[in-house]
Amino acid sequence: MPKTDDSYSLALELFLDAEEGVVCALDAAELERCVRFVLEQEQVTGACELSLSMVSDEHMRELNRAWRGIDRPTDVLSLECESPFEDARDFAVPVMLGDIVLAPSYIAAQAANFKTTEADETRLLLVHGILHLLGYDHEEEEMARTMEAREDQLVALLGGDGSLGAVRIVRHGRGDEE
Repeated sequence: MPKTDDSYSLALELFLDAEEGVVCALDAAELERCVRFVLEQEQVTGACELSLSMVSDEHMRELNRAWRGIDRPTDVLSLECESPFEDARDFAVPVMLGDIVLAPSYIAAQAANFKTTEADETRLLLVHGILHLLGYDHEEEEMARTMEAREDQLVALLGGDGSLGAVRIVRHGRGDEE
């Protein structure tokens, strides 16, 4: 359960990394704003660390094969480490939420396919990745609807150009898609 005591406000350390030649549609300040916003909306408190990497499609393919056994690139991978909602949590000790890996080139192609902007697609996938780190999933129909509804809420609150519309189950799939 999230802690709601104001004395445990969020203290985030965000580690950003991009492979040489890989450019994200959002700058570092916007990425951090999005991460902080989602964590605050999800009532994550205390000291947290999160790693966010931008990689090439080929590197994403390698990661997807190694971590999920799927030999193709994908838009986002989330590798969960620790939950920020543990009852016995020491709020002075940072919780390593995990790693989110984005493939900007793949995201750009996907944005064109869905007729959205690269920036909005990146925001959506960042929200999607963070929600995975916080325990959301889309393996079953009901869980997928819950996650997608939350994505819709958060993306709408984050802003952007409004090109996304509502998240659909077909957008992220279940089973073989992240």
